[in-house]
Amino acid sequence: MEADHGRRPGRGCAARSGGAGRGRRGGAGVTKYWLNVVSREHVLRGVELGIVQANHGKRHGIERMTPGDGLVYYSPREGMRAGAPVRAFTAIGVVADRPAWQAVMEGVAAPGGGCFEPWRRAVHYRTDAREIPIERLRAELDLTSRPNWGIVLRRGLIELSAHDFAVISAAMLDETTPA
Repeated sequence: MEADHGRRPGRGCAARSGGAGRGRRGGAGVTKYWLNVVSREHVLRGVELGIVQANHGKRHGIERMTPGDGLVYYSPREGMRAGAPVRAFTAIGVVADRPAWQAVMEGVAAPGGGCFEPWRRAVHYRTDAREIPIERLRAELDLTSRPNWGIVLRRGLIELSAHDFAVISAAMLDETTPA
């Protein structure tokens, strides 16, 4: 997974930057919080690269994020379609002040053929965060308050409440919250 901001030699794919001003509903200065459901394997790679990619590289979710938004990952499994169950929040960060861009992935074909060109944003990840099993926080989260909460996670990238982000952040960063 390497970010490329230009045309690759010998390839018919070109990386593009997102348009300015896209993706913000609710006006400037409104912080949003996001939960990205991704395998632990892909989370670790994204943290290593300092990027977020959502919903199989689609543009829409990435462009809804803006600088300063909070981002937390939930990993149901170790791998994308296989591996041991993880069921934990696995990384946390803040969306960086840089527009979305479209990367070109060497040697990775897109479904239906052609080049895989996922949309990405830069993220400042907290390296001091630790994984927290969702089960530990279930009773405190708005996200898990409904009986069918697991179905919501299938959407991939979802907006979180400020309350849920604060609870998850405090647990991952081992911060105590005043009573």
